[in-house]
Amino acid sequence: MSDRPRRDRDLRRYETVLESLEDGVYAVDPDGTIVYVNDRYAEMKRADRDELLGTHIYEWATEEAAAKARRAREELAAGDREVGVIEYDFQTADGDTFPVEMRFARVPDDDGIDRVGVIRDVTDRKRWEESLRRKNERLDEFASIVSHDLRNPLNVASGRLELLREECDSPQIDEIESAHERMRSLIDDLLSLARAGDELNEAERVDLSTVADRAWRNVATEEATLRTDGDVTFAADESRLEGLLENLIRNAIEHGGDEVTVIVGALEDGKGFYLEDDGPGIPEEHREAVFESGYTTAEDGTGFGLSIVERIAEAHGWEVRATESTDGGARFEVTGVDASG
Repeated sequence: MSDRPRRDRDLRRYETVLESLEDGVYAVDPDGTIVYVNDRYAEMKRADRDELLGTHIYEWATEEAAAKARRAREELAAGDREVGVIEYDFQTADGDTFPVEMRFARVPDDDGIDRVGVIRDVTDRKRWEESLRRKNERLDEFASIVSHDLRNPLNVASGRLELLREECDSPQIDEIESAHERMRSLIDDLLSLARAGDELNEAERVDLSTVADRAWRNVATEEATLRTDGDVTFAADESRLEGLLENLIRNAIEHGGDEVTVIVGALEDGKGFYLEDDGPGIPEEHREAVFESGYTTAEDGTGFGLSIVERIAEAHGWEVRATESTDGGARFEVTGVDASG
């Protein structure tokens, strides 16, 4: 078989694949003239393929989009990157626009095609990002209320209680003080929960055992024991990871008692870590519910600790699940951790 029939056959195969994609695909020659678009690209452009073929690619783009593409092409030409990636407003033939992400690359050693590009409609993603931004603004407002508007009157009440203690001796005073401490715990946990989903600081390489030791010292562990079972190094926001472990340790002590043994270690596949205890464990039917805000079976628990754990994990792109430890206690596994490098 000669080279020409083989090439024609390969091109038909490639075109079949391209036509099945949900993303728009185009190809241009060295002059920027469109030599190929798939059906999805024409659909996004709201134009017939014949209208597009043979025209210059920038005839169909806004000035801003064309400028972004030119800068990305210059970076490709300079060898700064192999694939150009830009986000811009894609303009349809009738003048409407919607957000897209475009990835394009040069095609070496081809006389007819200079570069090809793939264009993805990111309207849904942008809506989600905007919704998340508004949600974070509301969380910031909530955190401000919690940290200022609730703490201030509580501090006043605590100060008045101390004056009352000097004036009289009543068992009710201790009950009021306990209620104040309970309110402080709730405020601290609500504030942590509100901030748990905030943007992370720059990730750095951390050792699980080192961060676990520090988290252990930050918690009133009484007669409890911490053991490590192997170690793993991975990228994380160290402060947030420390908070995640602190909440898991508190949970173990709240439910397992002052003498509980807590074990922290690496998962067998090296792509995550776990924390488990030898306490009473979590019934299987409750293992998903424990991550819901306000869910607790401890008499003095706030029910927010494990919600905070889940949100910190999600902020890193990890997943956390509750299961049973080797001793029948509670075990929490965090997966999706990148331990490479």
